[in-house]
Amino acid sequence: MMHILPKSEVPRLLEAIAARWELHGPVVHPVSGETLFDRAESPSELRLDAPIPVNGPKYAVFPHLERILSYRYDPDSKRLDMAREDLVKPKALVGVRSCDLTGLLCFDRFFLGQEFVDEVYRDHRRKMLIVANTCVRPFAQCFCVCTASGPMAEEGYDVNLTDLGRAYLFETGSDKGRDLAAELGLAEADASAGREREAVVDRSISLFDGQAVENKAWISRAVNRLTTGFVKPETWEYIGRQCFECGACSFVCPSCSCFNIEDAATQAGSVDRLRTWDSCSFEGYSRMAGEHNPRRPVEDRRNKRFFCKLSYSQSRKYLRPGCVGCGRCARVCPGDIGLPNVVTAIRRETTEDKP
Repeated sequence: MMHILPKSEVPRLLEAIAARWELHGPVVHPVSGETLFDRAESPSELRLDAPIPVNGPKYAVFPHLERILSYRYDPDSKRLDMAREDLVKPKALVGVRSCDLTGLLCFDRFFLGQEFVDEVYRDHRRKMLIVANTCVRPFAQCFCVCTASGPMAEEGYDVNLTDLGRAYLFETGSDKGRDLAAELGLAEADASAGREREAVVDRSISLFDGQAVENKAWISRAVNRLTTGFVKPETWEYIGRQCFECGACSFVCPSCSCFNIEDAATQAGSVDRLRTWDSCSFEGYSRMAGEHNPRRPVEDRRNKRFFCKLSYSQSRKYLRPGCVGCGRCARVCPGDIGLPNVVTAIRRETTEDKP
C-alpha cells in the first residue's frame, strides 16, 4: 500500500523505529563530511537526504567479526559441549539505497537460498527492519541502471521512501511496514502519488549521463565474454599487475560474502568459533594444506572475482548479476581496476577483434 509521509513527520517515524530496533543509517561524519552507513545513537543523526554512503549496510547482517558458536571439550571424559548463544539484536536499516538492498538480496540467496541455511545470518534477517530510500538523482560513481538494481527498490523492503518534494511516498512491503503506517496514522496515497513516483524515477534515470560521470559500465558484452571464456589471458595479466591485493573492493562490495572461520581459545577454557570477512584477493584465501594454491598468480584471483560478479552461472545463483552498480570498488581501488574499468577493458577486446 502507498501512504503519504509529510516531511515534518519523519522525526516521529524515526523515533517509532528507534523504540523497537537498533537504528542504523546514513550519518554524516562531523569532520570529513563523508556519509557513512553506521549505528545512530540518536534518530536526529540520520540524514535521508545525504549522498550514498561510502560503505554499505552489509556489516549489520554480516558483521566484520562475529562469534557464531562456543564449545568446550573435556579430554578426560571426551565430552564436547557446544552452544550457540543468540547475540543478534533487532536492527533497523534506514535509508538503504536500492543498490545496497539488492546486495542484501544476493546475501539472502547465498546464505538462505541454497542447500544449507546459515542460522546466524537467518536470525539477523528475521529481526531486521529495512527502510529503503529511492535515489531521486544519481551520484558520480553510480551505474545501477547498468545492473538493474536502481534507482528504486523493487522488492525486499519493509518500507520504501520516495522524496516527492513536499512529502515522502511511504510504500509498505511487509506487515512491519503496514504496522508502522498504522501507528503513525498515515493517510493513504491516491493514484497521482504513484504517477509522481514514476516521474521522479524517470527523471533520476535521465540524469545519469550528465551526473554519473565517474563510471560507465555497460556490462552485457562483458557478461557474454566472461561466461563463454573468451577474455584474453593478456587482459587478466594486465588486471593482475594493477592489483595491490588489499581486499578493499571485497570489503566495500554490497554482495561480497567471502568469509573465514577461526577457533580462538578463551581464558575460561572454552573455544569461540569466529567468522570474519575474507577476500578472494588474498593469496591465502585459496591456499590448501601442504601450501598448494590453485590460484597463486594474482590474475587467477582477479578473474575469479569478476567471474563471480558478471558470469551467467553466478547470475543463476543470485537470480541477477552479482554486481549491483554502487561504484564503491572503483572509488577505493588504488590500482584503478574497479569493476567499471575491468568491463571497459573486456569490451575493448571486442572492438580490437573486429577486422
